[in-house]
Amino acid sequence: MRNTRQRRQQIMQMLVEHGNVQVAELSERFGVSSVTIRADLTHIESQGLATRNHGGASLVRTPPQEQDIREKDALNLPRKERIGALAAQLVKPGDNILIDSGSTTMALARHLRAHRDLTVMTNGLNIAWELAGAPHVKLLLTGGVLHPSSLSLHGSQAEASLHSYGFDTLFLGVDGLDLQFGLTTHQEAEASLNHRMVERSRRIVVLTDASKFGRVSLHRIAKLDEIHAIITDDGISAEYREGLQRLGIDVIVAETPA
Repeated sequence: MRNTRQRRQQIMQMLVEHGNVQVAELSERFGVSSVTIRADLTHIESQGLATRNHGGASLVRTPPQEQDIREKDALNLPRKERIGALAAQLVKPGDNILIDSGSTTMALARHLRAHRDLTVMTNGLNIAWELAGAPHVKLLLTGGVLHPSSLSLHGSQAEASLHSYGFDTLFLGVDGLDLQFGLTTHQEAEASLNHRMVERSRRIVVLTDASKFGRVSLHRIAKLDEIHAIITDDGISAEYREGLQRLGIDVIVAETPA
């Protein structure tokens, strides 16, 4: 079962990267029969991720275009503020936390400014700006190369800066969350850094509004079985709520005020 799951994840990665796959090529690549590959493609199609065609399959969900951080900030702002407020309640005095760049994680940062005895490391210039004046927050930046559209730092320097630390909690932003494919983002370098963040943290909490569910961006950060909790808004579908809970993930919903 594990080999089947891993093979299907790799096939999905190929679909995202190339847009289509062929049964004969996959059979040769993975050393399994064409019958097995067809079963894999049928499973992926049943998830709504691909459409079977003669000799293979094509991707259904085209990865969305990356948006500038300023555009993201203006989208679903009240929802993000409620998500950020709930996330801040998980942070206790004395915690060492890691906050990924992003517009939803920036809402968390706003709600942490009054916290005491807190150490925060981030790769987001927007996060750092929000916390720079917080009197009782020790702030660390990863360093690295700046990605202007997201105001995030990434690259080998950013990844190396994590090696000396262990964090209580990572608060992670994503561009896509899919029950089959996991957590994804637009940029390969950001996905690589996010993966290192996951490795250095004891608890992984994903912050995302419900518009990200069902999206698949180009680069995978992590599988869903690597995370512990998701904080989202009440736009989450029953399918996604139940699917995440079946994986043992704590789903925390920021309800819209009556």
